[in-house]
Amino acid sequence: MQSSRRYIELLCPARDYRAAIAAVDCGADALYIGAGDFGARRAATNSTDDIARVVAYAHLFGVRVYVTLNTILYEGELARAEKLARELIDVGVDALIVQDMAYREMNLPVELHASTQVCNMTAEGAKFLEDSGFTRVILERALSLDEIREIRRHTTVDLECFVHGAICVGHSGRCYLSRSQSSRSGNRGECSQPCRLTYDLVTAAGERIIKNKHLLSVKDMDLSARIGELIDAGVMSFKIEGRLKDDTYIKNIVSFYRDAIDAALASRPECSRLSVGSSEREFTPDPKKSFSRDGGEYMYSGKRSGVASLLTPKSVGEFLGVVESVSCNSFRLTSAAKISAGDGLCFIAGEGIVGTNVNRADGGIIVPNRMDAIKEGMKVYRNYDHIFSQTVERSRIRRTIATECELDITQRAIVARYVDCEGIAVEVRRDVELDASKSVDKMRSVAEEQMAKSGDTIFRVTCVKVRGAEWFASAKLLAEMRREALSLMASKRADRVLPHDIRSDNGMAQYPERRLSPQHNVVNSLSRKFYKRHGVEHIVEGLDSWSTTHGERVMESSYCIRREIGECLKRGTKLRDTLYLEHGRHRYRLDFDCEKCRMSLVDCTIK
Repeated sequence: MQSSRRYIELLCPARDYRAAIAAVDCGADALYIGAGDFGARRAATNSTDDIARVVAYAHLFGVRVYVTLNTILYEGELARAEKLARELIDVGVDALIVQDMAYREMNLPVELHASTQVCNMTAEGAKFLEDSGFTRVILERALSLDEIREIRRHTTVDLECFVHGAICVGHSGRCYLSRSQSSRSGNRGECSQPCRLTYDLVTAAGERIIKNKHLLSVKDMDLSARIGELIDAGVMSFKIEGRLKDDTYIKNIVSFYRDAIDAALASRPECSRLSVGSSEREFTPDPKKSFSRDGGEYMYSGKRSGVASLLTPKSVGEFLGVVESVSCNSFRLTSAAKISAGDGLCFIAGEGIVGTNVNRADGGIIVPNRMDAIKEGMKVYRNYDHIFSQTVERSRIRRTIATECELDITQRAIVARYVDCEGIAVEVRRDVELDASKSVDKMRSVAEEQMAKSGDTIFRVTCVKVRGAEWFASAKLLAEMRREALSLMASKRADRVLPHDIRSDNGMAQYPERRLSPQHNVVNSLSRKFYKRHGVEHIVEGLDSWSTTHGERVMESSYCIRREIGECLKRGTKLRDTLYLEHGRHRYRLDFDCEKCRMSLVDCTIK
């Protein structure tokens, strides 16, 4: 969005209408939501009518709504995809998030955002997308701060990055691990998440170096401490992952990042948040209380180890202490952590993990619903805080827009003018014959009280100025005028058109590569036309359309198992054999590009 100021956006997931409203009320500046088809989360779809309802509410606060149409499209789906896109545009969505370049060929009158599934990792790639008419580039999660800065130096396009939630271990849009094990494909919105399974690490000679570990499962992301740095690096949109998450997660995490971004904006007067409204809530957000695989910063500071969650792909939660003693049906912690009935606990000792719920907690004695395998010395984590979750669920959350009122009372008329924080104004008038008031002070007090009320509207009246308190106006009449004015104000906000930056593609930009591999996901004629227009000479059909992935690269990743287990080839290692990952009958060769510091998986499964 072009402006003399920099507008900073908190972009939040919405599984459905209810989650969308929760995100808006907790402070989202924008939402991303799935439509009825063609989204990368098949389990999070919404009808066009429901999205229209989301748009109507969100736009009251200037909150944008982006719809994810980020799967690849087969030839027979092009017409249906375009029809859906145009229906969404008709109900007022602000942008479409897309992977398939077919959408660029459809000449849609809407902002197009290049999904992270386009695998946006380089400055030249981002510049090409900018020159091809994309309003925004959504960055790959594996980028470091320096790499983001490099992209910003070569572009002016809006940059969006993930700051919280699950990480795809493979570079986005270039992972076919699910497709190699079933008919389900991440590029078609049906990833079976085989990266969260256990694998054995095996040498070419058959020696099993590591057995039954989650070798591809990486920790979740938490860049909340880096918001200021990212703003300074040129990022304008901060994205929370989680279109499958429940309302409690949305309320907690969105509220937490609203506070973090507001704190960063407070010291950057050249920046403003994208939407308006102040969120009121009755709980203190805490990301440790919501689902997280031990959130970290992944590759933000460069390639590093310690990013995998080898013992479990599930949420471990917040550390509480260590098991001090054990009886037949209870245990005691070394710490004085407050634990309540209904809490979910996770115990870790060496290679093992045990989960249980709390039946009773009293005086430091904790009685779980089972004691299987709980031993002294085990680390204890809480992955479900019953009291906190109830507090969030029951919390009254309201988002309001600051509004001021001027009330003029004369002998023959009353005029009420309301203006909100963006300068949107309304005026309500009543031509009436008024008597003199018996008490100017009392009349002013009654008028101020009546005109300041806002009830369940989206407005909060912060200031009321009364002129003409020497004339008497009834509280009933003033209340009627106030309700009419605030209703008109809401209608005026609903009817306004938010500014957009819709760009066209003149076809002049040259794609950085002349040949497209199967990993570029081209499977339809419109996408082929797009790349041909931009200088590509040879296109291999996308891997998702192949009958088998055998012998093909099914994942490329900035995560490296060698680096993770201390066997980096660049730093010297005794383990120089070719390595394989095995899960059941599935087998993958690990290839290492030490110059780029990347790892690839090649499907070696014998069908």
